[in-house]
Amino acid sequence: MIKLNLPVHSIAHARAGDKGDVSNISLIAYLESGWPVIEKLATEEKVLEIFKHMGATKVDRYRLPNLKALNFVIHSALGGGVNSSLRLDRHGKTLSSYLLHELIIPVSEDLLPLKSPYLNKFED
Repeated sequence: MIKLNLPVHSIAHARAGDKGDVSNISLIAYLESGWPVIEKLATEEKVLEIFKHMGATKVDRYRLPNLKALNFVIHSALGGGVNSSLRLDRHGKTLSSYLLHELIIPVSEDLLPLKSPYLNKFED
């Protein structure tokens, strides 16, 4: 089976929230078949590496298998929180998009939604 290295947004979407200097990002698989892949490959270590340059110090991961989702709690990622941060995105809402773009995983064609723009990459 052919696999291509693609951003995780090819098989999942995300939501972000905040509480103080802690960002909370949920990564949710589009399809049932995508759930085992994100569960295996979206690790605390990989997420910490993605956000380390922003000051992140620790990542906790929580499994939500009934929702086909993972929830990441990212500590010290918001520049002090909404009341003290000098960042444009003090609530960290764009961090979910950043995770979706930066986390690269091997994806096979069967993991993609029917109208995915990545399907044409599997054609000869």
